[in-house]
Parts: sequence; C-alpha cells; structure tokens
Amino acid sequence: MKRDELAEIIYQNIFNHKENLKKNFLNHSHEIGFFYLDNLLPLDVAFKLHKSFPKLAETVKRNSIRELKYTAFQMDKYDSVLEEITYAFQEEKIVKLIADICCIQEVYADENLYAGGLSLMEKGNFLNPHLDNSHDKDRNRWRVLNLLYYVTPDWELDFGGNLEIWPKGLKEKQITIESKFNRLVVMATHQNSWHSVSKVQVDNVRCCVSNYYFSEKPLLPSDKFHVTTFRGRPKEKLKDFILQVDNGIRSTLRKFFKKGVRENPHQYKK
Repeated sequence: MKRDELAEIIYQNIFNHKENLKKNFLNHSHEIGFFYLDNLLPLDVAFKLHKSFPKLAETVKRNSIRELKYTAFQMDKYDSVLEEITYAFQEEKIVKLIADICCIQEVYADENLYAGGLSLMEKGNFLNPHLDNSHDKDRNRWRVLNLLYYVTPDWELDFGGNLEIWPKGLKEKQITIESKFNRLVVMATHQNSWHSVSKVQVDNVRCCVSNYYFSEKPLLPSDKFHVTTFRGRPKEKLKDFILQVDNGIRSTLRKFFKKGVRENPHQYKK
C-alpha cells in the first residue's frame, strides 16, 4: 500500500474516535498528555508491516548506560512499505487532525526523521527514563508530540518493552502503556515529559514505527532548550548520579556547539 492509502485509513480511524481521544489527552494534559488507539490498521496490513521489518543485523545498535535498542532510519535500505507507513503519519491532514486532538497549533512533521523511523528491541533491551531533545535537528522548532505505532503480533504486558510515562516525576509510580500490536500512542513532549521503556523479558523483538511532530512554540511557557536527558530509575542511585553528570557534560558542550560536536547521524539522508 502507498502512503496516501495508509494515511486515509489512519485518518478515518482517528477521526472516528476524535472526541474520545481528545478527552483522554486533555485528562492528562496538566501533566503529560497522551492517548492511544487500538486496531489502527486492518490486520493484514499490520501483519505485513511487521513481517517487513529489518533484521537486527541490518539496523543500528545503540548500546550505552542510557539505553539498549536498535534503530533504523535510512529508509531506502528497507522494504518500501516501511517508508510508506512512516511517512503516512506525516501526511498534512493527519498532522492537523492529531494537532487538533491535542489542542496544539502550527504543528509540523519531520521529513528528516530526526530520532524517528523504526525502533526494535530484543530481550534485555531497555530505555531509561528520559526527556527527548527539545528541538529538531537544526534547533529551529520545538519537539511537541511523539507518535509510536507498535506492530509486533501477540505482544503482552508481561513481555516488557512497554512505554512508561512518569507524570509526577521519577519519585512517583509510572503509568505503563502496553506495546500492544496495532496500537498507536501519541504523547506530549516537553521539559517535564519523563518517559522510558521497560526491559524486554522475552525472546522476541518489539517493533515500532516512530515519528515526532514539531512546532514554532514549546508546549509549556517554561520550556527551555535541553539535550536528550537521561536519569536512573528510582532504585538506580549510582546510575542516576552517573547519568546526571553525563547530562551536565553534554548540556555544557551544546552551549558552545549549537548543533553538537558532530552532526547527529540519526536522520534520513535522502
């Protein structure tokens, strides 16, 4: 299927649930706004997307104290349907619809897939609590929404690899959103939107299509520029200390190098 066909299905499904999705987002918007929608695409399409995902050996491994996962963003290396679904979420009418649900104006998709694209996580993979980088690759627009579409069949809550949102900070219990097959999750990103991914517990690969939306204005008036900022989980005291030092070093470097010491390679070079 082409992106316009996929986009039409996605648009109609979201539009049909628009009022409930808006209600769900606004119910949490005073902390971290989010909503999710199940059965986004016809099952045969969702199964095909999963089957088309690249092997781990064909992706980029990100392995550090902060995270352990695999990413794929040079989309012309993979099955064309993966590029079509990724950019289907960037069709103007979908961007406008989701922006309306989230009560945000002047929202833009990111054709460069800066930190977006495909995400894959195998057993033992994780993503520590973090704040996403506040801006796009050129540091012109503010990151305001994170879209995650999960496509691993028969994924269960106990398998791990689930999105965790920390609306009251890292000292309070998180909200867990299962990485359920054919589920779209949309969450707000700002300087208080701490989120993480729990460790994968099974011999399976959790697959996800990821997009970010940006805006000329931040979501919160108090938002300030920040690099991707990681913390330890509540019981990871030493790790949390190390990560805070790491955050400080990287933040200091960005005061001297606006776009970083080197260009972030996580973007689609067409």
